[in-house]
Amino acid sequence: MPSGTMIRSGWLCLKRAPLVLALFAFSALGETVVEVRIEGYKYLPAEVRIKPGDSVRWVNHEKRTSHSIVFPAEGGLESERMFPDESWQRQFARPGRYAYHCGPHPEMEGVVLVVE
Repeated sequence: MPSGTMIRSGWLCLKRAPLVLALFAFSALGETVVEVRIEGYKYLPAEVRIKPGDSVRWVNHEKRTSHSIVFPAEGGLESERMFPDESWQRQFARPGRYAYHCGPHPEMEGVVLVVE
């Protein structure tokens, strides 16, 4: 195989690496981080199950729209606005059901289930 082909295929592999990583939860220092994609005015997946001490990272994959994460049961705790390709992450310490919606688009809903 010519070396140029090897470099190109290696670059293609690296270029796709974030997509592959986004499909899986990963672990860093014992903490699991689960990714939720924001795409098509939806949270994908809309429901995630994690353990106490784990985190959820929301990543905005829209082209032109900003979003935020609002937790109504926690006094309206709201993330900062995420513009395209930006993310926000939160760690969940206690078991429970954490329902959330988008600040500017309240029809977008999701839930984090923290279970032992």
